[in-house]
Amino acid sequence: MAGAKTNKLELIQLDKFESVTGKGVKAIYKDEKIGLGNHRILEDFEVSLDDKNKKIVEEWQLAGQTVMYLVLKNTVEGIVSVADKIKESSASAIKDLQNMGIKVHMLTGDNQFTAKSVASELNLDGFQAECMPEEKYKFVKDLQDKGHVVAMAGDGINDAPALEQANVGIAMGTGTDIAMQSAEITLVKGDLNGIVRARELSHKVMRNIKQNLFFAFFYNAIGVPVAAGVLFPFFGILLSPMIAAAAMSFSSVSVISNALRLRRT
Repeated sequence: MAGAKTNKLELIQLDKFESVTGKGVKAIYKDEKIGLGNHRILEDFEVSLDDKNKKIVEEWQLAGQTVMYLVLKNTVEGIVSVADKIKESSASAIKDLQNMGIKVHMLTGDNQFTAKSVASELNLDGFQAECMPEEKYKFVKDLQDKGHVVAMAGDGINDAPALEQANVGIAMGTGTDIAMQSAEITLVKGDLNGIVRARELSHKVMRNIKQNLFFAFFYNAIGVPVAAGVLFPFFGILLSPMIAAAAMSFSSVSVISNALRLRRT
């Protein structure tokens, strides 16, 4: 839309428009059906490619590109190839996660060739191609049934069921609203390094909680009996209310100060 406006192209009013999850989009204009999407769109329109175009498409897919088809009047009128350059930050984030002992799998609606190319470049532990939303959900559920704790990262409508099912759903801030609503964590910048930082922070938070519980227990285990006069029969020691109150305040200050250290992480 933005590109059309920039190039001063006229935007026509469609009679009907439909977004088909896992396939693409369909529209009707002047009683003519139009489709744009992956190979499943071809199946819906009951059309196929000739041998020449099949070979071209296969070459694009082997190069790791995503192929889309424009169908008009039950004829393939155009083939579009797009490719996202893999961010260096994504590759480093995946490597860091694997170094932590985490297995990284990719679930994608792309074809087998494209998925294999990307998975190979990123050295992933596994991948599943041509996934519909319910298949992504099932993949996550199957891992959980085997006793695994699963974190799922995604940015699209197709990812929403899997994000909601995962133990930890991670949405990209650059993605769709439904993905963000289905997730527990949103990475504002859409940088996968945020997953690494989130995991490191979660470990620090849990360690901090345990430290604070120890401090609170230690102070109370010693302070409460002393304040109650347990030492008086043996040593004649009694705590004045002012000293007891100060000791209790010091206990709270130490716990809060320890928690505030997390702000520097």
